[in-house]
Amino acid sequence: MAFVRTVKLAEVPPGTVRELHVEGKAIAMANVEGRVYAINNTCLHRGGPLGQGVVEGKVLTCPWHGWQYDLTSGRTVQNPAVAVDCYPTEVRGEDVFVDVDSGS
Repeated sequence: MAFVRTVKLAEVPPGTVRELHVEGKAIAMANVEGRVYAINNTCLHRGGPLGQGVVEGKVLTCPWHGWQYDLTSGRTVQNPAVAVDCYPTEVRGEDVFVDVDSGS
């Protein structure tokens, strides 16, 4: 695993999501009650930017057409057989690290 430092935890407050580019990959990073999740930023429906969506609990809703993703697994809420890549994260002190090489 190759964890890469991304942002300060304070830059992704609880209940928010943001777009990042890490090692050439676009990811959506969300903070759910202090736990950070990272998934592929591209919605499977029409390519919408998930990092511009809305977080409610552990569900991220795409801003374009409302597809919803479980942040813990990357699976769509409507059809759990379909998913975007989900990346391991670690919070080390004030920094958030992501391993984009271990996407599932």
